Amino acid sequence: MTAPQMIFINLPVRDLDRAKAFFNALGYACNPQFTDHQAACVVVSDAIFVMLLVEPFFREFTAKPLVDAHAQTEVITCLSAPSRDGVDAMLEKALAAGASEPRPPRDYGFMYQRSFQDLDGHLWEIAHMDGEPG
Repeated sequence: MTAPQMIFINLPVRDLDRAKAFFNALGYACNPQFTDHQAACVVVSDAIFVMLLVEPFFREFTAKPLVDAHAQTEVITCLSAPSRDGVDAMLEKALAAGASEPRPPRDYGFMYQRSFQDLDGHLWEIAHMDGEPG
């Protein structure tokens, strides 16, 4: 049996300590093995990791200019939640940690979504779909 495929979301951040504190407030821990003064590995699940890279270090991985995520959208990352209440609970944690909610909640009947913008302007969605395991 092959191991499940993992995803590593690499995000540029201006203040690494502040970004780590934000994701810790959401309930995620950093893997110290892959965390130093330039980057932090936030463990979302056994297969999902968010790599927070200070902007100068992030620039070493691309020749393209970085976007200002407060003014432009480069990506929207969506994470699932086990229930509609789980969506609301995660948003409340994010808002309490300093995030903003750029859009009102969306209820499509079969799917419930809420969005937040993290401290560096990156867009995240939390969604629950009916019939989802858990």
